[in-house]
Amino acid sequence: MKKYLKDLLGLFLPRLCLACGNNRFDHEEYICGLCWLRLPRTRFHLETDNPVSRVFWGRVWLEHATACFYYSKGNKVQHLIHQLKYKGHQELGVFLGEKYGKQLMKVPSLAGADSLIPVPLHPKKQRKRGYNQSEAIARGLAAAMGIEVLTEALVRSRATDTQTRKNRYTRWKNVENIFVVKDSGKLAGKHVILIDDVITTGSTLEACIQAVQQIPGVRVSVVALAYASL
Repeated sequence: MKKYLKDLLGLFLPRLCLACGNNRFDHEEYICGLCWLRLPRTRFHLETDNPVSRVFWGRVWLEHATACFYYSKGNKVQHLIHQLKYKGHQELGVFLGEKYGKQLMKVPSLAGADSLIPVPLHPKKQRKRGYNQSEAIARGLAAAMGIEVLTEALVRSRATDTQTRKNRYTRWKNVENIFVVKDSGKLAGKHVILIDDVITTGSTLEACIQAVQQIPGVRVSVVALAYASL
């Protein structure tokens, strides 16, 4: 009877893959098995010299920088990010964060970090969206890595225009000096990992890093769900 009711419910509320939109099996969470196998993984966490770390070369010093997937226009990772940010599927961020966190536990420099800090949204934007997608990712990472998430350690002091369609310089100017650290004493001498959804030019993260690195003795790493090369 239970299976019958589940099958009947599936006719009206089908379980769809958030990557391709096709039906998925009951045991598949958010993403069908075929899409999961085909998602373009970077494996950047296995090497300190990787394309994400090079984004920040000559700009800020990082312990480690990595992203889980390659993001490109029209690919399934872009579709997943869209579902996460604009379609209310914050649980997808938790799911993907937990999956990636299990891989990052194999990297000693990341597994031994003290805190995860999601890139903050402006309160007005977060109220409109209902959640911070970077915080959702951080929650998943925390579940796998056993590291605390600090959601109030870094705040965005003013709202900014979207970074989409801006070049590197205008992206940097758009976020210059907009992040403020709260309770810096709690982070002094610690290794913190900043969490974002997608890294492109790294301008937003660079602004976060510069704010955090004003704290004495702090070490910073960066983890993102996806990397989009220019």
